[in-house]
Amino acid sequence: MNDLFDNFGRIEKNDPEFYEIFKNFAFDEVLEFSSLNENESVLVILASLIACQSPKAFKKILSSALDNYVTPREVKELLYQSVPYVGFGRAHNFFGVVIKVFDKKGIKMPLDIIPDVAAENKYKSGREIQETYFGVELIKLMDDSTLEGQQHINKFLESHCFGDFYTREGLNDKQRELITFTFITTLGGCENQLRGHIQGNLSVGNDKERLISAITVMLPYIGFPRSLNAISIVNEICE
Repeated sequence: MNDLFDNFGRIEKNDPEFYEIFKNFAFDEVLEFSSLNENESVLVILASLIACQSPKAFKKILSSALDNYVTPREVKELLYQSVPYVGFGRAHNFFGVVIKVFDKKGIKMPLDIIPDVAAENKYKSGREIQETYFGVELIKLMDDSTLEGQQHINKFLESHCFGDFYTREGLNDKQRELITFTFITTLGGCENQLRGHIQGNLSVGNDKERLISAITVMLPYIGFPRSLNAISIVNEICE
């Protein structure tokens, strides 16, 4: 996967010392300790770059990744998936980046439209996904403990976050939850949500080893403090 760093030629030319240090760490040493496949590793890297607001690095890595590691549909779904977690304010610039990269690669936009869940069914569909990921009892507990005047946020989670996005084709459950774990880890300061989505990952088959692997892959982009914090919470939940 060293080719993911091929588009950083300006750094290689002007600061070859750093270029070699980072390339060796991020695309050699780190990947040696990850059990994720190449597709999953690239999705984690791209998700992390969205959450840490790095459109230039995202563009360069995406340009290389589309040749071998991810499909245009997966990239589009990754971008959609980012919105309920990092917010449209953070995700907005990356829509433009994806359009530019796709255009340069000759990928015609818009891609074939995926039929959405009907508006009248998205609450039910989203609720079913929540219960599958987190358990019926936990979702009921969350509803029962929500204060008056705040229940609409739970409805938005069910119908918008899960009903609008998780029901879409293009990424499977394991990919979506791994990506979500990456968004939340990269953002930092979202420990309760991270705990919930660690449980969600375990429910869909992303075990502790895969979660530690995801943190390992994103470490070069988010740094050690947030990585160590996430590892601590994974250990807490998995024990």
